[in-house]
Amino acid sequence: MNFESLFELASRAMTVASFITFVGILWWTFVHHKRADFDNAAAAVLADDDANNNTEQRHV
Repeated sequence: MNFESLFELASRAMTVASFITFVGILWWTFVHHKRADFDNAAAAVLADDDANNNTEQRHV
């Protein structure tokens, strides 16, 4: 087995692994139905901003 065929085999393996990872991310996002978790994560960003604004106003 020469270097070129080894490189080609590794390239194919990485392509298959990347595709499987991509399909897994799609499945986790759309099929797993964790909408409550996504809603909580989206609200947490805004809640952190509100908490930081309240803390800054107290120190001024």
